[in-house]
Amino acid sequence: MLRDAEALDSAYDVVVAGAGTGGCVVAGRLAEAGLAVLLVEAGPPDTADPAIADAGAWVGLLGGPNDWGYAYAPAPAVGGRTIAIPRGRVLGGSSSINAMLWNRGHPSDYDGWAAAGATGWDFAAVLPYFRRAEDWEHGETLLRGAGGPLRIETPSEPHPVAVALLAAAAERGHPVLDDANGPDNTGAALANLNKRGNRRWSVVDGYIRPLSANPDLTVLTGATVLDLLVSGGACTGLRLALAGRVVAVRARHEVVLASGAIGTPALLMRSGIGDPAELARLGIPVRHALPGIGRNLQDHPLLMGINFSARAPLGPVRDNGGGAQLNWRSRADAHAPDLHAFVVQGSHAGPEIAATADLSGPVFGVSPGLMGSRSVGSLRLESAEPDGAVTIQPNFLAESADRAALAGAIDTILDLASTAAFRDLGAVPLTPARRLGRAEAKTFVARACSTFFHTCGTCAMGTGPAAVVDPVLNLHGLQDLRVADASVIPVIPTGNTQAAVVMIAERAADLIREAAR
Repeated sequence: MLRDAEALDSAYDVVVAGAGTGGCVVAGRLAEAGLAVLLVEAGPPDTADPAIADAGAWVGLLGGPNDWGYAYAPAPAVGGRTIAIPRGRVLGGSSSINAMLWNRGHPSDYDGWAAAGATGWDFAAVLPYFRRAEDWEHGETLLRGAGGPLRIETPSEPHPVAVALLAAAAERGHPVLDDANGPDNTGAALANLNKRGNRRWSVVDGYIRPLSANPDLTVLTGATVLDLLVSGGACTGLRLALAGRVVAVRARHEVVLASGAIGTPALLMRSGIGDPAELARLGIPVRHALPGIGRNLQDHPLLMGINFSARAPLGPVRDNGGGAQLNWRSRADAHAPDLHAFVVQGSHAGPEIAATADLSGPVFGVSPGLMGSRSVGSLRLESAEPDGAVTIQPNFLAESADRAALAGAIDTILDLASTAAFRDLGAVPLTPARRLGRAEAKTFVARACSTFFHTCGTCAMGTGPAAVVDPVLNLHGLQDLRVADASVIPVIPTGNTQAAVVMIAERAADLIREAAR
């Protein structure tokens, strides 16, 4: 890992800004193919904190020194609360601090991308990239890959709460699936996790560490990207702050932005690329007008949380502290599951909900969220300075359909308490302690609403006037600049976004290799 500006070359074939999920995948694949790549990360190496490698320790990483510390802005629909959005500021990005869940969502999600203008990103087209990334514990199938960089396992000895969810779901008439990423994700399943035994298996483990001796890959940590170098209608490189110096690094072929759904639009706007009115507000000269940057922000709202007391202690934390999930439809006519819940091997509640009950002792959670959310928000730059403030507003619960779906999810989870599997645990509802009336449910949803940390969509892919990148991930109207992170997602998938970002980056690497020939 280079730290000294004097050790940098003046130019590389490809320069990647951001060593998170997308950036590590792109950089690893391109270096593997013989292109000289510089991968730039603001945070430290992922070895800085031993807890990063511990699959069961991720919750303790949130809000710590390897987290950017972002938060969603207050809004009346969530009771005027700010909602934290953990994002990894470390090599591997959020892949190094997240819950390790590998959920593609429903296959129809990607057909929806194609219909929204991301031509060529239907499920049949993206499936090979999902499979290429995977080292699925049960081996290769038509839908799953084996031998890829990312190890994916299910719990070998599921926690009692995870076992109970599967049994309770079956008793309530939900299918129990062999694979959460099978042909249809409707039903209950053991979680797919990016881990090997008790060790996290991040994109660094899969794509970067195996290339530690490859001279074509240079990984630079502790470097802040100040802005993009733009000349003659093309992006030619980056300006970096490194060890008290400002350093310019040029790209012989192209620059790839992979700083995430918050960092990438902010960097573009600070470089004079974005909505001219927004840039003028901050006194930033317009280099390239692209009004869609920062718009179309999407995330999945999560309820923290529905908690149950248990008859006796349930044992130590296993896996990622969860281990099983349930997907179902809020409406019979929904084409795919739009609601999702996961188990928590302990209490799961924000301060507003935790204050309403005693959550000490043997307690577990089953937390539902809306994977088919319709509310759309935006990101607003508040400072032209590097790492300056941004206002991030997801507009959670702005749509009445979202509020109704989450209110209905409360009853679905409380229904589990009447099953034999939950009775065997001695499960008694704590938050809420009983079924809620309509007004009570509305209040509970507003007070419990949090996030799955799935921020995406702020540089959406497509062909219309609001699109930021085209279907081969090039920034519209500016040459030699590509984006490969969650910001390009046009419509949020009904699953955890990590798998989708890996798929996007795998495909980006192919597109860049083809262009560099």
